[in-house]
Formats: sequence, structure tokens, C-alpha cells
Amino acid sequence: MHAAPVFSARQVFERHRQAITTGAWSELSALYADDCVVDLPFNLPEPLHLVGREQLRARFQAATNLPLELEMRNLVIHETQDPEVVVAEFDYFGRMTESDRTFTVANVIVMRVRDGQIVASHDYHNHAIMAQFLGEQPGS
Repeated sequence: MHAAPVFSARQVFERHRQAITTGAWSELSALYADDCVVDLPFNLPEPLHLVGREQLRARFQAATNLPLELEMRNLVIHETQDPEVVVAEFDYFGRMTESDRTFTVANVIVMRVRDGQIVASHDYHNHAIMAQFLGEQPGS
């Protein structure tokens, strides 16, 4: 019997990117460890601290209803001396599907991956721009 492959930090980030850009929100939480910690210090109206896969699953489930498409552009992935840590810089190019309005948001993610799962992530997104566009949607 063969063990399932264990993905590197870079490979896990690539799977994360693929899930977001294809809108596979239901698959995204499986990339995280049961006891993961995710911090979004620039979240509005206050920083967000998520603990555990279940909190992330609920957050990603809510995203399935957003009229939003995201594409990562200008992606630069920095592999560090620590094989568990990867740093990604990129811009989200977002399109609101109901209005066809677009926006660009700068991002940096510092992700720690252990045994092929995300155990910690610090996500630095410009939530002010995202909130401005998402807030314009009816029922949001």
C-alpha cells in the first residue's frame, strides 16, 4: 500500500491558488489542518483570527454565494530557508459578476505547511478595497 503524497509548501500554495481562482471554495478548507490558525490583520472592521478548519469552512462556504471572480496576477512565490514556509506576493484581479465592475487588490500571504496541510497563514490583503466592492452588492 502506498501512502498519499505529501505536498511541499509551494505545492500547497499552488493548490490553494487553484481553488480560489476556479471558485472551488468547498475544496479549499481541505488544504488546512484541523487546528490551523489564520490571521487577517488588515480585515475590516477589525483584524480576524480564525482557529480550526471548521471556522475556515464556514468562511469559504459564505464565499460561494458572492458574485465574485478572483484571478491572481503578478504572482511571485518566495521559498524560504524553512521548508515549511512559503511567502507569496500577488495582486487579486477581481470581477463582480453581477455588475462587471473590476478591482485590483495587493496581497502578501505567509503560509506554513506541515505534512501537506496549512497549519498557519498570515494573509495581508487590502480589505478596504474588497469591502467597497462587495458592499455594493444587494444582500451582502
